Amino acid sequence: MALPEAAQQSTTAATPDDLAAQFRETRALTESLLEPLSEADATIQSMEDASPAKWHAAHTTWFWETFLLRDHVADYQLYDERWPFLFNSYYEAEGDRILRGKRGLISRPTVAQVLDWRHAVNDAMDALLDDPAHTELIALGIAHEQQHIELLLTDIKHAFSKNPLGPAMWEHAENRSPSQGTGWTEHPGGIAMIGHQGNDFAFDNEGPAHRVLLEPFALSKSLVTNGEWADFISDGGYEDHRLWLSDAWAWLSRCNITAPLYWREDEHFTHTGWQKRDPDAPVAHISYYEADAFATWAGKRLPTEFEWEAIARGSDASGGNQLDNAAPPSPRGTPSLFGDVWQFTRSGYLPYPRFQPAEGAVGEYNGKFMAGQWVLKGASCATVRGHSRATYRNFFYPQQRWQFTGLRLAKDL
Repeated sequence: MALPEAAQQSTTAATPDDLAAQFRETRALTESLLEPLSEADATIQSMEDASPAKWHAAHTTWFWETFLLRDHVADYQLYDERWPFLFNSYYEAEGDRILRGKRGLISRPTVAQVLDWRHAVNDAMDALLDDPAHTELIALGIAHEQQHIELLLTDIKHAFSKNPLGPAMWEHAENRSPSQGTGWTEHPGGIAMIGHQGNDFAFDNEGPAHRVLLEPFALSKSLVTNGEWADFISDGGYEDHRLWLSDAWAWLSRCNITAPLYWREDEHFTHTGWQKRDPDAPVAHISYYEADAFATWAGKRLPTEFEWEAIARGSDASGGNQLDNAAPPSPRGTPSLFGDVWQFTRSGYLPYPRFQPAEGAVGEYNGKFMAGQWVLKGASCATVRGHSRATYRNFFYPQQRWQFTGLRLAKDL
């Protein structure tokens, strides 16, 4: 299928050679993350929000086969006509699919069979990688697989955390980064242009560019740390209803939430098993509800997505602690505005003025999720370096916290 113009921004800045190299690097990175996993590890599903590692490897292959090879390679035959039912995610236009919560039941095909499929699709893609006519779809497919690389890492972490043995995906290696910045970055306010501009790749939800009016504000140069969060807990932060939104207070009681996900005593669960928490590292795996309550406790607030973007303009989006290869992701703290954890904003995930989703299946990528979710900015330690940018809009429901999510405070001036 051809990708309508509204589905994403122009990608004329990327050459076919650039995209071909990115395609191969991204596909190889996904497979390298499967290497430490057993067949059982790659198949389990620990909750409905998460998917098995094998499913991520297969779904990203389905994406290439469905949106590029099927429609743009003459006489292309699906690798297995039964598998689209198993590995379609949420594309209604592509027909029936297995229920999301049942993905852990897909014991067959095996990991080896999925890898064979991946390699066959990689070979078939050679016919399209050098053709400028497919630049936009290839850029979208690369970004899509990079998103699933991050999901694969966070989903397997959640699954391993449910194992009483606390298994490690990798061996632990101490890796400390420079400390975070201190103080505040002030902004005078005024009219700011928000949203993607230019001709490099961006998702459709990052535009159209539009103007917003900002009041004077300041954004913290540091992310909130584990030590600061421990102070919040010690001060009764999870027990003081005055700090919490009504829905959040009900969620606390219903789910018995008393600390960030993966915390116990002075430890937290990581891709290297249970480890002692670093009080100076950014806090991670918190919900929007928790982020908002902490900000209230601290006498500050969460930034809007527009404020965050206005500060981030001109910053190096590829800086900070992000994912470079198959290594254990862990928030460590750096002076960069990007990396370590995705940062909650107080902005609801809504369409920008004049936003129109694309027609067809690709138009289901972002637009239909613009209800009841909150925007996060930046990047995390599990985000493929180079994937994010100042205009990037990540989004999750307010109770979700299995991703590397944290916060950076803001205040009015």
